[in-house]
Amino acid sequence: MDKFQEMQAFVAVVDNGSFVRAAQALNTSKAAISRQVGDLEQRLGIRLLHRTTRKLSMTDEGQLFYVRCSDLLHGLSEAESELSLRRGEPAGHLRISAPVTFGISHLAPLWGRFLQKYPKISMEVSLSDRTVDLVEDGFDVAIRISRTPHPTFITRKLAKTTMVLCASPAYLRQHGVPEHPNDLSNHSVISYTYWSSKDEWEFINKSGIIETVKTKPRLHANSGDTCVAAALQDQGIILQPDFLLKDELQKGALQPLLEDYQTVELGIYAVYSSRRQLPLKLRYLIDFLAAHFAEKVN
Repeated sequence: MDKFQEMQAFVAVVDNGSFVRAAQALNTSKAAISRQVGDLEQRLGIRLLHRTTRKLSMTDEGQLFYVRCSDLLHGLSEAESELSLRRGEPAGHLRISAPVTFGISHLAPLWGRFLQKYPKISMEVSLSDRTVDLVEDGFDVAIRISRTPHPTFITRKLAKTTMVLCASPAYLRQHGVPEHPNDLSNHSVISYTYWSSKDEWEFINKSGIIETVKTKPRLHANSGDTCVAAALQDQGIILQPDFLLKDELQKGALQPLLEDYQTVELGIYAVYSSRRQLPLKLRYLIDFLAAHFAEKVN
């Protein structure tokens, strides 16, 4: 049995969490995947996976071997990309991490166009508002929305978004309209769990002075959509990116607040590891995204 196929099968099982999904990912049968992993374990003389009817997990030896196999397979993919550079045609597989709402509303419509333009590239897109570890989790690039780029990675700014403070008209009729940031401490607040400043919200007054208020959230949520939904149900005040609120603000379902104050501006970045030379497939993807968002801004 080909050692490369054995390693590829093993990595696919771990990445996909089951033999069935690994077979689907590699376009083969479950029996073939099971045989290849079994042959690999027999050849190495160690057990790589714990198998039960409900759960699949790696042994300590399996975890070590998985890291080595992933590096080898990734290296092969990069080698293919480097060869394609000579032909000017990007190829290979890309793993992309992106925030849930932004990934659905702004990135999802782009993937088909990108794949159609570069038919030798394949992609895996993972949506999560959690900050993934690019190296440990094996992602080529992450799209992140933050104040400042991550200091240990290379970043390219794609666009920007401004945070908007708002609430439903019904909530404001019942509880009053805040006129100063400090008023927020007496209001019901719906807070985003991953907000970098936690429950402290910053506003810049007309004199350029930053005013910080410690809020007391009635609800924490790790989803911006959940925060918006609660605000639409008259449950409190939210501070969310403008791209998430555009439609509701236009309809009047949510009303902007403290408009005499500036709120935080966030950058939308493509973040990738600096420990390897940028593969052609990734360079084309980042250029594609940058060109798209430049057109939207212009």
